[in-house]
Amino acid sequence: MTAAQPKLNLSAATDPGYGQLFAILKRHYLWVLAAGTVSVAIAFAYTLKQESTYISGMQFLVEPNYQGKNSGADPFTDATVEVDYATQISLMQSSNLLKKAMTLLQTEYPELDPDNPGSVGGFRGALTIVQVGTKKVDTKIFSITYTSNDPIKTQKVLQAVQKVYQDYNLQQQQDRLTRGLAFVDKQLPQVEGKVKDAEAALEQFRRDQSLIEPSAEAAAQTEMLNRLQADKQATLVQIRELQTRYGDLQQKVNLSPQQAVLTARLNQSGRYQAVLNEIQKTELAIQQQRVRFKENTLNMQPLLDQRQRQLKQLQLEASRLLGSSSPGSGESLLSTGQLGGFDQTLIGQFVETQGSLSTAQARYLSLLSSEQKVRAELQRFPQLLAQYERLKPDIELNRDTLKQLLKAQQDLGLEIARGGFAWQVVEQAQIGAKTGPNLQKNLMLGLVVGILLGGVAAVSREVLDDSVHSSDELKQQTAVPLLGTIPELSLGAMSGKPSLRLSGQTQALLPPITQLTKWRPFRESLDLLYQNLQLINATAELHSIVVTSTLAGEGKSTLSVGLAISAARLHQRVLLIDADLRRPNLHKLLNLPNEQGLSTLLVSQSPIPQQIETQDANLRGNISVLTAGPTPADPAKLLSSQRMKEIIATFEQTYDLVIVDAPPALGMVDAVLTASCCSGVLLVGRINQVTRPKLTQSIEMLNQLNLIGVVANGVSSPTVRETYYSAQD
Repeated sequence: MTAAQPKLNLSAATDPGYGQLFAILKRHYLWVLAAGTVSVAIAFAYTLKQESTYISGMQFLVEPNYQGKNSGADPFTDATVEVDYATQISLMQSSNLLKKAMTLLQTEYPELDPDNPGSVGGFRGALTIVQVGTKKVDTKIFSITYTSNDPIKTQKVLQAVQKVYQDYNLQQQQDRLTRGLAFVDKQLPQVEGKVKDAEAALEQFRRDQSLIEPSAEAAAQTEMLNRLQADKQATLVQIRELQTRYGDLQQKVNLSPQQAVLTARLNQSGRYQAVLNEIQKTELAIQQQRVRFKENTLNMQPLLDQRQRQLKQLQLEASRLLGSSSPGSGESLLSTGQLGGFDQTLIGQFVETQGSLSTAQARYLSLLSSEQKVRAELQRFPQLLAQYERLKPDIELNRDTLKQLLKAQQDLGLEIARGGFAWQVVEQAQIGAKTGPNLQKNLMLGLVVGILLGGVAAVSREVLDDSVHSSDELKQQTAVPLLGTIPELSLGAMSGKPSLRLSGQTQALLPPITQLTKWRPFRESLDLLYQNLQLINATAELHSIVVTSTLAGEGKSTLSVGLAISAARLHQRVLLIDADLRRPNLHKLLNLPNEQGLSTLLVSQSPIPQQIETQDANLRGNISVLTAGPTPADPAKLLSSQRMKEIIATFEQTYDLVIVDAPPALGMVDAVLTASCCSGVLLVGRINQVTRPKLTQSIEMLNQLNLIGVVANGVSSPTVRETYYSAQD
């Protein structure tokens, strides 16, 4: 019989968090306590043997030996003018300066021998120089301290160091200023020559190119080009408009441009128009005579002759006005110079438009020519500007350099004449204050070191210990459902009752099982376990459960009895079977006889009884107990028999729940054989007793059958239920 099993991952991950670390320290607190105690004792003894020490200090304001008044150190002075404070500290701790201070003190303190390297090294080790500052900004103040066994000596040493440092500063200041001035004097003639050469080159460029400022000239030419382009565009628009108007007028007057000009000139001549008027009068007279006479009569001839004379006169007038451009015969002139008022206006507009068009076209050509010239001129400017930009910055740079050199020369001269300034002492050295030995500090340090060492020892011990120490660790290690936790009983757990542990190895300390089940935390833990089994029973029918453990002595028998009592309190008919045929235990817990039991039932050929009579008056009436019976020669053979399966199947039909107390899973096959006959297997694991490898081995073996979960037995940490009951008490 098997129950539906969840898919389980047996490779449980460990939790390297702070909770696990604190649990390790709690389990091995004696290691931490011992290491802390030993470390504090050593620190106490060491402090008592230490000699008293004193420390004195002073503070220096370390300024650069030369600074420019405007913007810091001048770039043309010595490179060492600007102070590098890290280097300054190294110089202040140099052997040369320390030996000078030791020489000043040697008369009073002969142990300060400047010729002894060991003495110099000890002096340097006792002297500390630190730059004072905040978290983000370092100041120019140096803190100098000296440590010694003599408080007066600490003050005198710092006073000697102060004199040496101030003398050193003044000498270095004078040397730096002198070197800086020599450098400036050397640079001045060279820079003056560069300024003259640069100015001469720029002057020659302007003379050759006839330019003063190429950039301004280029801007002017660019502006002119823009204006020419704008004028050209406007003229082009005007030409297009005039061409359109010219075409319209030409279509209206129906004359060529030359004819229109000639016609306009003839119409503007008064004499020409007078002759035309006379011809018109003559032609009118001829028309009148033709009505009366024939063409060749004598009456018509005078008028025709008069008309011919007038035509010749008209031709002469046209030749006078037009010259060689005159139309040929006089007949053609009659239509040319004889126009109405409307025609005269159109011709005038036509001639005027023609003139405007010619003027606009000429202007466009002129603008186009000017644009080409300006463009050609602008093509020269990129090269000219590049050449000019190379010359002009050279002049400005050399002029600025010359100004800076002249100013630096003046400033350095004034500094040399003034004689410099010494480093300012912000805080004078005082008689040394006692700093050690500090008993409290050493004890605290010893305690911290001891705790750390104890923690390391505890963790090392934990690494070597493969036992499961908590229910969470058990759950992680098994990766199967944790169905319940059973509390551990210790001295005083039940007031007025002897101490007990749910272990087969401490039977002498156990109270009667019925008394044990009345202890609230134990009873409530079993009730919760049974309810969890009921939840599993809702999806997979669990009529029979095998209770086993990885190793012996993990409390499986006691848990089986308690689980049966919890189920019986909920009105379930329960059968409790002791299937540990090798080392039976239930009859001892319940004080029952063991002459008849499971072993005799397995070898018997009689029919299987429907129920087992309860043999313990202390148990509830709905609990039946089947003890193991006499120990058989081959328990595995009996447990693997068909009779065993039939017995379990029969009892599953009669009872609501069959609980089978089986032997441990490892070392024998009995638990596996028993589990194959039942609906599910419940594995009991005792905290601080079962090991991780053994637990994993038993889980892998039982999980192939019908393992439904594990129970953590002997949990020492107080649960919510225990805390609740303790608060009530």
